[in-house]
Amino acid sequence: MRISELEGKRVAIWGYGREGRAALAALRWRLPRQPITVFCSDAEAPTLAAMEDPALTIDTQVDGDKLAAFEIVIKSPGISPYTSPAVDASLHGTQFVGGSGLWFAENPPGKKVCVTGTKGKSTVTSLIAHLLRSAGKRTALAGNIGLPLLELLDVEPPPEFWAIELSSYQAREAIAPDVAVVLNFFPEHLDWHGTEARYFQDKLALVTEGAPRTAVLNAADPRLVGLSVPDTTRVVWFNDGDGWHLRDTDLYRGQQFVMDARRLPLPGRHNRLNLCAALAAVEALGLDAVALAPQAHQFKPLPHRLQALGARDGLDFVNDSISTTPHASLAALDCYKGRRVAIIVGGYDRGIDWGVFADRMAVDPPKVIVTIGQNGPRIFERLKLISANSHFVLSEAVEMEDALRLAREGLESEGLVLLSPGAPSFPRYKDYVERGRHFAKAAGFDPEIISSIPGLGVA
Repeated sequence: MRISELEGKRVAIWGYGREGRAALAALRWRLPRQPITVFCSDAEAPTLAAMEDPALTIDTQVDGDKLAAFEIVIKSPGISPYTSPAVDASLHGTQFVGGSGLWFAENPPGKKVCVTGTKGKSTVTSLIAHLLRSAGKRTALAGNIGLPLLELLDVEPPPEFWAIELSSYQAREAIAPDVAVVLNFFPEHLDWHGTEARYFQDKLALVTEGAPRTAVLNAADPRLVGLSVPDTTRVVWFNDGDGWHLRDTDLYRGQQFVMDARRLPLPGRHNRLNLCAALAAVEALGLDAVALAPQAHQFKPLPHRLQALGARDGLDFVNDSISTTPHASLAALDCYKGRRVAIIVGGYDRGIDWGVFADRMAVDPPKVIVTIGQNGPRIFERLKLISANSHFVLSEAVEMEDALRLAREGLESEGLVLLSPGAPSFPRYKDYVERGRHFAKAAGFDPEIISSIPGLGVA
């Protein structure tokens, strides 16, 4: 649905975070006199009122009946279409669309690379943008990574390439990208999707319904190996001996050795596999990825992703606040094998099974585990059953300051404190950025210098 098709229709915007603000700005740019209702929070209402827009209605209460009064509702990504009041309004004919869907319908010029997956999508998207820019290509970095696509609706001159991160909330909105990259799957966001099966379906829609020209897929993920793709889509595999893959710490393209990956600014094997995905995507665009691969040495790692903050009182501190699944926490621990580690885990309880984490802790635990957050007590009780025989210190905290104190005490002033929660941040924090900043501040570091994502926008 193009923005011009909204003219004369009953239109609302639901949610006034950054995506909602981008949607309103885009509609006002293209349709300056279109009546629009914005459903927002009480705290956001004064900002909207200050615009003194006579065609703008502000409502801080939303329900199915109110939504049903509109033909089109542009909703923020975090609002699930599978629960009330969205379901109630849909039954009355209301059509819901996201800002990303509006942007794709406009089809701005430039080749589009879309990246999704449970973990690693921000890093891969940023790596793709970095590699393309290293080749002298004007490239936009946007999407779920922190810059809504609608904020770049009318960029002049237009970029040659778009590196776009899509969450599972947005994957269905992509229309015919040049390259679609799918990294991996672990159960996540089940409160939004409703079921694990629907989560995978929504995520895979980038390929199954988006009809990309090329799909770059992880050969090590069984869900992707058995995926049925459109006849018009070419499939390229990474993490496969015929494509981009790792042999121990060496990077290969098929049988060709490319470089030793140990000195890359990408901690952990999973991050080096992320580079394989990025190189496969760049190659699918027609560039010489082998020649560009050494440019990964100049990549600036993203904040809150295994981010080394520094040392205090003999301890190192690592911020992995973006970790929102137990699998991500395990991957983080793998990066520090052989070191004395205290890991802080826990956050919003989505009902995810922590059995795989507990099984690993039974045989290969860190020195200290501190649980925190809404699901902290549940994780604590699960680990309590094995802690006595697994030789790790298990503690339970309420606030971040408590968690850091317990981590320090358990390490006895030697080792590394790792925040890798394996769970979302809310409701305690607005997002993983706020959680990471709190961790940094409580550990004695300046939170103002750790959160900016390099390269967002067009360059």
